[in-house]
Amino acid sequence: MHRISNIIFILLSLVGLSSLIGPVMAEEHHPFKPGEKMQYVLKYGAIPAGEATLEVHDMEVVHGVEAYHFVMTARSNSFVDLFFKVRDRIDSYADAGMNHSLHYKKDQQEGKTRRDITVYFDWEKNESTYVNFNADPKIVNLLPGSFDPLSVFYYSRLLDFHNNKEFEHPVTDGKKNRMGILRVIGNETIRVPAGTFDTLVLEPDLQNVEGVFSKKQRAKIKLWITNDERMLLVQMKSKARVGSFVAELVTIQGHDSGKNKDPEKG
Repeated sequence: MHRISNIIFILLSLVGLSSLIGPVMAEEHHPFKPGEKMQYVLKYGAIPAGEATLEVHDMEVVHGVEAYHFVMTARSNSFVDLFFKVRDRIDSYADAGMNHSLHYKKDQQEGKTRRDITVYFDWEKNESTYVNFNADPKIVNLLPGSFDPLSVFYYSRLLDFHNNKEFEHPVTDGKKNRMGILRVIGNETIRVPAGTFDTLVLEPDLQNVEGVFSKKQRAKIKLWITNDERMLLVQMKSKARVGSFVAELVTIQGHDSGKNKDPEKG
């Protein structure tokens, strides 16, 4: 159960580690805005294991720059808590023009593992500083336009998936820089608890992701995003050696839900 629950809650972070680049929209056309909130049920196979949320909070000023504030939370349910309790929160800040990350914080509780990670971005020096509790800081050089693992997900929603089928962009967790690759592999209409959606199917290249999802274990992750101007993440699925994992959209706030297809509701 330690491995199962840990892998499930890595899923949303993997969106950030593997999402990625191309022409972006003008700021006034960003598909997300403060008040957006998406809630997901997380499953191991058909078994519910927890829940997660993705939220856009009010705009803030970070290092003198107007910034988006993105938040991801993940928690195991009462059954999984008996074996391996998970309570994670990520706060990510990116400039209002979505050019790069400004600040990143991860409060992680997974079983006996506790981390309190902060990544400071210094774009004058093109460096990031990684700090976990009171450990010695780690400084790495930044590639131009680097995003953290959460804000890059929102950046990926600005991409032109209809005219381009493959994207790449630098992503950093503060310890390493990675070049994420994302490919559009098809279209599909799917049904999740939030409704029925026409979606684009995306597949990240996980060659730079270690662990259970690494290429050598023949792992696959697929993402389903709405095929409209909202670019909402509707579903994620992963198949790895230890089993199959799913995240499904349950509710949406901050958007007109009337654009969903739902034959049962007319």
